[in-house]
Amino acid sequence: MSEINTAALEALRSRIKSATIYTPDSERYKDVLVRWSDTGMKYAGVVVQPIDALDVSIALSWAQEYDIDLAVKCGGHSTAGTSSSDGGLVIDLSRMNKATVDTERKTITAQGGATWKEVDDAGAAHGLAAVGGTVNHTGIGGLTLGGGYGWLSGQYGLTIDNLLSATVVLADGRIVTASATENDDLFWGLRGAGYNFGVVVDFTYQAYDQKDPVYSGLLGFTADKLEVVMDALNESLAKPDSRFGAMCIFTLAPDGSGPMIIVIGFYNGPREEGEEKLASFTALEPVLNTLDMIPYPVVNTLQSPQATYGDRKSFKGIFYEPPLDPHFARVMFNDFMAKIQGEPDLKTSAIILEFTDMRKICEVPLSATAMASRNPTQNGIIYLRWTDESKDLEHRAWAREVQSKWKVELDARTKDQGVDLSVPQYINYAEPGDSVVSNIFGGNLERLQEVKAKYDPKNVFHKMQPIPTGASVSKKE
Repeated sequence: MSEINTAALEALRSRIKSATIYTPDSERYKDVLVRWSDTGMKYAGVVVQPIDALDVSIALSWAQEYDIDLAVKCGGHSTAGTSSSDGGLVIDLSRMNKATVDTERKTITAQGGATWKEVDDAGAAHGLAAVGGTVNHTGIGGLTLGGGYGWLSGQYGLTIDNLLSATVVLADGRIVTASATENDDLFWGLRGAGYNFGVVVDFTYQAYDQKDPVYSGLLGFTADKLEVVMDALNESLAKPDSRFGAMCIFTLAPDGSGPMIIVIGFYNGPREEGEEKLASFTALEPVLNTLDMIPYPVVNTLQSPQATYGDRKSFKGIFYEPPLDPHFARVMFNDFMAKIQGEPDLKTSAIILEFTDMRKICEVPLSATAMASRNPTQNGIIYLRWTDESKDLEHRAWAREVQSKWKVELDARTKDQGVDLSVPQYINYAEPGDSVVSNIFGGNLERLQEVKAKYDPKNVFHKMQPIPTGASVSKKE
């Protein structure tokens, strides 16, 4: 790590009055470097924690004046370190985490450093909910700017489909509003490729009435039930209900009893309807069943025991064309379980598959937002977790091998169905350097290049899936 010279740091301190500044000799320096995954931590030259947009603007201008690498940290969930900088400046938005509700307009406005917990809790206090993430300690910034799937997506679409406006600090220091009526080209780009254009210091979301609890919980099945569980999940997509959603998790049982299939079920309606909707699952005699009527914000805590902070992690996006072949699922399940049982340091790893009603999402034209992956293809994640740093390259390489097998299956299925093989895939599940996921921006790329050239011509924002332009070729992390 190269140090930022004293004169540059003094210039920063003289300009910023309200933000907190951390340098390597600060008492809490190492605390502010902590990320959700230890693989995402880097030793910054300076960390600035602003309290308003002006602080952000000053820090941005300073970084460019002194040619210092820049990263922006919201929730810090990137396993690839895109919210960190080795020797550069990190603008850490964690002190800007307030969420406020306009009950008349039914909107929630949250600052850029908020997590979905702040949004969920603020909305619930007024009987409202926004389309947000399924793990409530995820930052709102990263999830929103890439698209945003949540349990309410079947009913209301993606997070970006419910974004009404955003306040953005641009590379040149200007503070602007982006909405359908102000800087509409920027607003278009933010919704699906938003990492590329500036620092979003607040988001305003459309919210919806959510006074009643939902029917949701965990179902656990032994490994021999895999095929019938897949049949039930496939049936849920064949006969979609916008109020229903599910996740299927291949993992090891916490008690050490062996491989397990966890299904998180969700139904936004009364108990009787929820029980009927999930009857095909409960009939399979799960060994674990926590289904109950619970407040909506609680649903977004169900994955928290598996998604805790700490350890080393790798995310690899996988995508499948429904219905998912139960035989292929069995092969993937057995191979994955053999690996993580054979290497105890990987025992808390998982494959997570989403089963989402895509109809509302696909109603939005591809050209309406920068998000290019509006199609029936479902999303998933290979989630590896370990502690031994010396195994980083080995585990990531293995994750890429597993990911490649899912890609081969997807290509075969889409070819059989006559689907365009170049279907773009979900940006938030494609970490930088992820060669398997090669098509993200699809037919929106040309327009995105124009928006990038207008708002960030020097490619200041280049950490997460930078839009390929002439400038971005020469400036890499």
